[in-house]
This record gives sequence, C-alpha cells and structure tokens, in this order.
Amino acid sequence: MFSSESIQVDYATKIKTPAQQGKAAGTARVIGRRARPIGGPTKRAIDIVLVLTALPLLGLLMLGLAVLIKRADNGPLLYGHRRVGFKGREFKCWKFRTMVVDGDAVLERHFEKNPGDRIIWNVQRKLTNDPRITPIGAVLRKLSLDELPQLLNVLNGEMSLVGPRPVVEDELAYYGTTARYYLSARPGLTGLWQVSGRSNTTYAERVRLDRRYVSRWAHWRDLQILIKTVPALISSRGAH
Repeated sequence: MFSSESIQVDYATKIKTPAQQGKAAGTARVIGRRARPIGGPTKRAIDIVLVLTALPLLGLLMLGLAVLIKRADNGPLLYGHRRVGFKGREFKCWKFRTMVVDGDAVLERHFEKNPGDRIIWNVQRKLTNDPRITPIGAVLRKLSLDELPQLLNVLNGEMSLVGPRPVVEDELAYYGTTARYYLSARPGLTGLWQVSGRSNTTYAERVRLDRRYVSRWAHWRDLQILIKTVPALISSRGAH
C-alpha cells in the first residue's frame, strides 16, 4: 500500500496549491517534446503484431468476462477514464467496470462513517477495502483482468503493451521533473511498476520506476517485463 507519509515528504513541500499543480502539469507538457514516443515505429509494430496474435484467445476470455459482469447487474460493461499519454495528449483509458454504478454516493457514505479513510483517499487516491468494488470486480482487479479492454487503446496507438502506468492529469504535478520522462512514452498495459510489487510500493517509488523505464528503455527490457508480468499476475503480488 502507498505510504501517505512518503508522499507528503516527497511532494507536499514542492506543490501546495491547485494553481501550482496546474502550472506544474502545464510545464511538464512543454518539457515532453519528443517527436515520437520511445521505441518509435518498431515498438509500435511489435505492439500491433502481439495484440492481433493474442486477440483470438483473449477475445474469448473478454467475452466470458463481459457475460459475468452483465449477469451481476445491469450497469455499463466498460468504464472509460481520462488519462494522459504521449506529449500530454488525453485519451479515454478503457477497463471492465469493477464498481457499483452509484460509486460516488457509496464512497461518500463510507467516508462519513470512516473519516480516516477520507484522509487516505485524499493522499493516495486508493483504498485497500474500497466499498464501491463489486464481488466480480474484486476478482478482476486481483488478476488485473479488468484492464484487458486496454488492448483497444494499444491498437488505437494511445497505449503500448509496456510503458509507464497511465495517470490522470492531476498526478503529473507529483512527478515534478520526472514528468518529461512519462510524457516521452505511451502509457503501458504493464510496466516496471506492475512487476515490482504494484501497490506494495510507494507512490514515490512508482514515479522512479517510470523514470527508470524510459531512461533505460530497450526492446529486450520490454520483453523481460512482458515475461515477468505473467507470474506477477498469477501470484497477484501487490494487487489491491
């Protein structure tokens, strides 16, 4: 789980107001000026080939998961959330819906009964026992199967199979100078964070992992991460 103390120590003294956060995010966009994302056309071609090769098998799995989700309730099948990609371009990042439809109201009622969790949420944007998550959603998250629809994002060129963890615009303020590394790559379905403990790492460690991935990128490192992703998913290490 993320350490609220580590986040406050690493970031709170740098960015204190929403205005400063917005300025930092805007500056980050200016910094990320690569003409092409890391890996260029070769990395993009590998993404397309691997996704199209795996799609027949994964498509059947996604169809089965879709049936289970729709049988659980009558809410929407997919959930799209705005994320920031290469050079600061926003896109809708797709996931299987894992939460109840009235999630905001459920979360607010939870905070009224558990005010301590509101503090954790404001710092980490994540709860270990999130009351909004459905039973089937908990299983999907544990195995990261909820992220399979992001294969569509990969085919659209908005994401890559391997890359930094996709973030919302507000989070770029926490990246500081590391934002230029994040904005130099397409966000990934998997990455160093996913094979390095996921939620068992702190937010500061996650930022450092994103920077390390971009600064040391190589095709063989992508292959290494893809291979390590399989046991990481099976063991559900660091998944909340």
